[in-house]
Amino acid sequence: MPNGPLTLPARLFLLAWDTDRRVVAEPARLPPLVRAGALTELARLGLLTDDDGIATPVDLDSRTGDAVLDGLLELVSESCPHRWHAWVTLRARHTFDAVREQLVAEGLLSARRRRVLGVFPSVEYALDGVARAAAVQEEARDLLDGTRPVAGTPRTEADVALLGAVAGLRTLRPGNDRAGHERRVEELLAAPAPRPAVPVLREIVRGLRTAVPAAPAPSLAPGA
Repeated sequence: MPNGPLTLPARLFLLAWDTDRRVVAEPARLPPLVRAGALTELARLGLLTDDDGIATPVDLDSRTGDAVLDGLLELVSESCPHRWHAWVTLRARHTFDAVREQLVAEGLLSARRRRVLGVFPSVEYALDGVARAAAVQEEARDLLDGTRPVAGTPRTEADVALLGAVAGLRTLRPGNDRAGHERRVEELLAAPAPRPAVPVLREIVRGLRTAVPAAPAPSLAPGA
């Protein structure tokens, strides 16, 4: 349901949308970001575990009931072993497409079919859940600018802010306080949580940093 709980990858998908234009602000950053979120959620659920740096399913028959997360579990189970950071990009479009279709089914995105040059079929997506996306973005910005303390923050909200910031999303860029922003990212990364251990999350973050293009430096106003 549109007002039900959202998984971490679904929240990260909404985090990247321009809520005024109702389009994705930076499409190239989204597939690895969404995949990083799915890996993190499966690790926190205990369904993917670390085996000497390898992302490994705990039980080949385990399922979450969520099509996106279960699809990634199945992909990892049927593939050759890979390290956490490699899974951030490996067939990441698989997870991206699954999240997008899930959000369409929940009424948060709409899909419009058209033909490019009147011949080639294409689908355009628009953000319908503007208020939902804006709320996710505001929660993340409040964590990153220090408005809200990290202590006591639900782990999913902390992961949204952390991974979105690492991906350099335009919706979360820090303006001129880059040093404070980076300190808060490290604080979020080190925040206590039962799963995954900090080294696993750091591996996922490393893969995400490698996968996304560098965010441009903020422009300074004259005299700043």
